[in-house]
Amino acid sequence: MKKTLATAIVMSAAISGLAAAEGTLEAVKARGVLQCGVTSGVPGFSVPDEQGNWKGLDVDVCRSVAAATLGDASKVKYIPLTAKERFTALQSGEIDVLSRVTTWTQTRDTQLGLNFTGVTYYDGQGFLVKKELGLTSVKELDGATVCVQSGTTTELNLSDYFRANGLTFTPVVFDTNEQAATSFDTGRCDSFTTDLSQAYGLRTRMSDPDAVVALPEVISKEPLGPVVRQGDDQWFNVVKWSLYAMLNAEELGVSSANVDDMKSSENPNIKRLLGVDGPKGKGLDIADDWSYQIIKQVGNYAESFDRNVGKDSPLKIDRGINALWNQGGFQYAPPMR
Repeated sequence: MKKTLATAIVMSAAISGLAAAEGTLEAVKARGVLQCGVTSGVPGFSVPDEQGNWKGLDVDVCRSVAAATLGDASKVKYIPLTAKERFTALQSGEIDVLSRVTTWTQTRDTQLGLNFTGVTYYDGQGFLVKKELGLTSVKELDGATVCVQSGTTTELNLSDYFRANGLTFTPVVFDTNEQAATSFDTGRCDSFTTDLSQAYGLRTRMSDPDAVVALPEVISKEPLGPVVRQGDDQWFNVVKWSLYAMLNAEELGVSSANVDDMKSSENPNIKRLLGVDGPKGKGLDIADDWSYQIIKQVGNYAESFDRNVGKDSPLKIDRGINALWNQGGFQYAPPMR
């Protein structure tokens, strides 16, 4: 009896998972709101402001998908998730898309029933220490205590790097990056490790940000991007092309400020981008002006980057490898034709 019951539970869960993976676009349209999984608060990526409005690079992914599918970037329900909760929430259908500083890895892409739709930010793991320690390298952290978030690639990278370099350390593990950063700030650990983009954001919340420095080593590749369930190619395409629309808009010089004027452009690439010509929304089963709505309401990739993590934000992160491919970076979107 126990075996039969266990089998029934597994089968029920599998059926629920399959159902969640089918018809996400239709479910979003019927619901009238996009359910988007985000962090509980990482400056620059997803964090509520004083009025409770969510802001950040990851939040703009949610907004762009809502603009594309519902014509309104504000039609998003933000669901804060810990690193441990995020994949289960997506697998179960609690959220439609996960946009939560999540690293694209082989295991996550092949064994969890999930698909990464692109890279919104090319990142790498680093270490913060107090300036007063006078450290110049991670290799000087032998025997140190290190604050780290559990259930992340960060935790694995930390162990791999120290073992490979013959170093010892004592991990102090937390459920969230905010907890890890706060504990480091109060002196519980010698160092705090996470993706550098998050480290810079969390440093702005510390008691004396100027007293905290990043060591020079970047010990990993961390391509961050949105995630959807496998088995729903239509939804995968919608989320993927919502990002590509922002990247193509930047490359073509189309922004939220000039998008209305650009509708009359004779450039065939711009006409296709804005749904005046070309494939429009037919293949995605959304409105023909879907990309126009993204650009008008959210902006192109440069606008999102600059206001959230770049030159117009407190983080002041350089574009670096997140610049467009024709400006020395990695960001590259397929053509819209």
